Amino acid sequence: MSFLEITLFLANGFVFSLIIFAVTLICGIPLGLPIAFCSMSRFKPVRAIAKTVVWIVRGIPLMLQIFIIYYVPGLLFGNPIFTQIDRYIIRNFEIPNDGSLTQLLLTNMGGLVSVLIAFSINYACYFSEIYRGGIESISKGQYEAGYVLGMTKSQVFKNVILKQVIKRIVPPMSNEIITLIKDTALANCIMLPEIIKQAKELAATQALVWPLFYTGIFYLIFVGLLTILLGKLEQKLSYFKA
Repeated sequence: MSFLEITLFLANGFVFSLIIFAVTLICGIPLGLPIAFCSMSRFKPVRAIAKTVVWIVRGIPLMLQIFIIYYVPGLLFGNPIFTQIDRYIIRNFEIPNDGSLTQLLLTNMGGLVSVLIAFSINYACYFSEIYRGGIESISKGQYEAGYVLGMTKSQVFKNVILKQVIKRIVPPMSNEIITLIKDTALANCIMLPEIIKQAKELAATQALVWPLFYTGIFYLIFVGLLTILLGKLEQKLSYFKA
């Protein structure tokens, strides 16, 4: 295989990484907020359940969570949901046999769905703790000042608290987002053809080891772009500086 063919082969795998990255952010960022509110709830049972869920999800390795979501339904209930998704697609769709991205997506849809569920839940719990820390870092005096001015609780949160919270959570959120793109490599634990799995396949079938190291270039370029974008976001929020 030529250098260009190998690059395109790896790029197909990196599309899986980007899908996992994008969907996790789309689902995890908003889902983390209600989890954070539940963790701060005055109703003790809700707070206890939320904190327990977050503790379990943050305490178990993400790879193991992927295994649990992918394999446990079949082991406990005799219903391998995600394998059945693949079988349904194979039976009902005409899948090209050309090694294209379309073929990879259609033949691995079940595994991709399970990984998206695992990543979304995992990162939602991490994001919830960042939200909680940001909200609780605002002094109670600012809430009280808003109430004195005649604002409702929701108005105080929207007009006084929210922007300050966003400013404070951007750096830790940036770290989690950058970690997320690298964590997508864990998807290959269930043989999902993300970029690392594609590189391993080249090593096994073509006896080429260097593509495995070449994958680092894909991550470096993407992390570089993320760093620039997130840095610009922090600059836009710099008006909170004294």
